[in-house]
Amino acid sequence: MPNLDEPSPQAIDLAAVLHALSDPTRLAVVRQIQSSGERLCGAFEVDVAKSTLSQHLRVLREAGITRTRCRGNQRWVSLRRDDLDLLFPGLLDVVLSAADRRTRTDVAV
Repeated sequence: MPNLDEPSPQAIDLAAVLHALSDPTRLAVVRQIQSSGERLCGAFEVDVAKSTLSQHLRVLREAGITRTRCRGNQRWVSLRRDDLDLLFPGLLDVVLSAADRRTRTDVAV
């Protein structure tokens, strides 16, 4: 199975990245990859159906945030951190930091 299509670094659009990161489930996926590295598609801890998770992973991939690597019948998802940092320096750090603060606030309430 070939690797799935993803935009070239030059084709990554800020609006698409921000849109993809605006969804809580997609943001949770990005946070999990950031904290533990590349993951199997089925290993994400999110409270959605597999078909819904597949759609979220597609949005992240098409926005240029993640890369999906196929190995046999498994799909591995990783962040395109280098590309994002080159194009939008600090953006991912700011978004993830804000999400962490939001999570800590929600837990404290």
